[in-house]
Amino acid sequence: MLAATPILLAILYALVMYQFSAWRTRRELDRKSAELADPDLRALTDRMAGALGVDHIRVHLYEIAPVNGLAAPDGRIFITRGFFDKYRLGEVTVEELSSVIAHELGHVALGHTRRRMIDFSGQNAVRVALATVLGRIIPGVGVWIANGLASLLMARLSRQDEYEADAYASALLIKSGIGTGPQKSLFSKLERLTGMGGRGMPAWLMSHPKTSDRIAAIEALENRWRQELPAD
Repeated sequence: MLAATPILLAILYALVMYQFSAWRTRRELDRKSAELADPDLRALTDRMAGALGVDHIRVHLYEIAPVNGLAAPDGRIFITRGFFDKYRLGEVTVEELSSVIAHELGHVALGHTRRRMIDFSGQNAVRVALATVLGRIIPGVGVWIANGLASLLMARLSRQDEYEADAYASALLIKSGIGTGPQKSLFSKLERLTGMGGRGMPAWLMSHPKTSDRIAAIEALENRWRQELPAD
């Protein structure tokens, strides 16, 4: 029972931190965002809405400088001011921006947004559990190994989420008549736009897959879908 106590406390801590993180995220987004009103982008999101069978896809503008898109745990979709400014400057096309929205819709539809919050806050529980076991087997360095293993596990789960959201976005973009071209072309720009190429870092240590791997995965999906289409 005593051996299990640290793990139980870590799980309780993770649950509390999940609720706190969700509340803090919602409060931050409410304070720094408003609905994005761009007629060209709205025309494309309306096409995606039609493909999904919904009336409207609401997109919010999050007033922060980094180039990013995100899906909140409550299902709202956000484009950062930094990303929108790149679009206004002509560095990103409206179709490419719509592919970001399709990707974030994928995270929501596939349940990634809530799971990520739980995964993030639950990392402490995983670390404590591993540290408890490994600390007995390898005293002194067990904690360091536990931290490394937990980080690798979370990064792998995050990369899998990205591949799944990419696939969802590809299907939605094709169904909407936008196609996957903008999705793939945006990937080729992301390293320059964000200034975070991750060069020199092994792919298995990154929370997002390599750009080339993401494009290859989309093209593999397209080939598979073409083969599955009935012959004329």
